[in-house]
Amino acid sequence: MSTAAHTGGTPGAAGGRGSRGARGRDRSFPGHAPAWLHDRTWQAGVVAGALAGFGAAYLNRRVQRIARAGLVDWAQAEALAAARLARSPGALEPAEIARSGPRYATAMERIVPALESALGTPLPGVVSRHAAVSRAAWAAANLAAFRELYGHIEVALGDRLRPHEGNLGEGIGALANRMMATRQIAFVLGYLGTRVLGQYDIALLSAEASPGQLLFVEENIRSTAAALGVPVDDFRVWVALHETTHAFEFEAHPWLRPYLAERMERQLAGVIDGARLLSIEGVGRIVRRWRDRRGGGLLETLLDPEQRQTFRETQTVMSLLEGFGDWVMDRVGASFLPDVQLLRERFEARRGQPRHGLDGLVARLMGMDLKLAQYRRGERFVAGVAAAGGPRAVARLWDGPASLPTEAEMDDPAAWVRRVVGLGDQAPVGGDGGQPPGEVTA
Repeated sequence: MSTAAHTGGTPGAAGGRGSRGARGRDRSFPGHAPAWLHDRTWQAGVVAGALAGFGAAYLNRRVQRIARAGLVDWAQAEALAAARLARSPGALEPAEIARSGPRYATAMERIVPALESALGTPLPGVVSRHAAVSRAAWAAANLAAFRELYGHIEVALGDRLRPHEGNLGEGIGALANRMMATRQIAFVLGYLGTRVLGQYDIALLSAEASPGQLLFVEENIRSTAAALGVPVDDFRVWVALHETTHAFEFEAHPWLRPYLAERMERQLAGVIDGARLLSIEGVGRIVRRWRDRRGGGLLETLLDPEQRQTFRETQTVMSLLEGFGDWVMDRVGASFLPDVQLLRERFEARRGQPRHGLDGLVARLMGMDLKLAQYRRGERFVAGVAAAGGPRAVARLWDGPASLPTEAEMDDPAAWVRRVVGLGDQAPVGGDGGQPPGEVTA
C-alpha cells in the first residue's frame, strides 16, 4: 500500500484511503484543504470559542456599566418593596384609601386650631400639606431619603466603589454588592411599611429646604385601630396630632432643621470613615474594640470621640422630638378625644410587646428598640419639665440649640429647668395647666 501511495498505483479501497491520508498530511498538494479543516467538531469549537470571547467581552462591558450605575437599583428596590407590601395583610384598594382623605381633612381642621392655641404658634400650610397614602406610596416617598443618603456615600467614596475598567472580577463583585444593597433597602422599606402609622416627611439631607408633608398610612392605621379595639376615626386624630406636633417643632423653629442636618452630615462622615476602617482592620478587630469599650453600640465603635459626641447629641434631640410629640398628643388630645387615656394604654401595651424570632432580630438590627426607648425617655423628660416649671418652662424647650437638654439633664429635667428657665424645683401655681406651650410606629 505504501508503494501504491507513492507511485499512484491502481487505486483500491485501501489504496484510496491511504492516498487521501497522505494528501491530508502533506501540505504540498495544491488545491486540497487539510482534512482537519473539514472536521465539524473542530469548527464548532472555533465558533464556540469566538462566541465565548465575544460573550465575555459583552458581559464585561455590561457588568461594568451596571456596576458603575450606582450602589442601588432604585427602580427595582421600589418594585420589590411594593410587591411585598401588596401581599401584606390589610392591603386596601387605592380607591378605598382615597375615600379616607376627607376623614384626615376633618381631623386636621380640629387639630391645628387646638395646637395653635396650646402652643401659641400659628401653623400655616400644614392643613393642606397632608395625604392618606398606601404602604407602597409611603415606601416610595421614603425611597427619596435613601437616595439622598446613598448619594452622599457615593460622592464621598468615589472610585472606591467603582470597579477598574476591564476588570471583570471587580465588576462582578460590585454588581453583587449592588444587588445586595437593592434587596436590603427593599426589605427595610417592606418591613417598616407595615408598621409606620404616620410621618412628618422632611428631607433633612436635601439641599432644598422645602416644607415637609404629613403622610398617614391608612392601611396600617386601620389595622392597628382594629387590633387595639378603638374607633378608627379617634385613632386617626390621635396619630395626626402626633405628626402635626412634629410639623410645629420644625416649621415654627427654623434653627432645628439645619441643626439636625449638620449633625447628620457629620454622622454620615463618621459612618463612611468607619467603612474605610472596616476595610483596613477587618470585622474581627472592630468587634474586639467594641467589646473592650464595654459600652455603646457597635456603630459608636466606628466613630472617633468627636463623632460619638455628635451621635449622642443627635439621639438626645430625637428623644426630645418624639417624647414631645407623645406628650402633646395626650394633653391636647384630651380636649377633643374623651378616650385618649384608653388609646394611650392600649397603644403602649401593644408597642411594648416583645418581638420574637426573626421579627425580633430584625427589629433589633433596625434600631426599633432604640426608637421605643427614645419615645419613653423623651416623654419622661418633657413631663418632668412641665412638673418642675409649668407652661413657661415647656415653652422654652425649642428656643434654640442652647436650650436643648444635655445627656445628664434628660434624666434630670429639674436641672434643665434651673439652667434654662431659672426656676426652682417647684412648679408655679397651676402646674402645667393641662396644656403644653415632632413618625409613629405600631
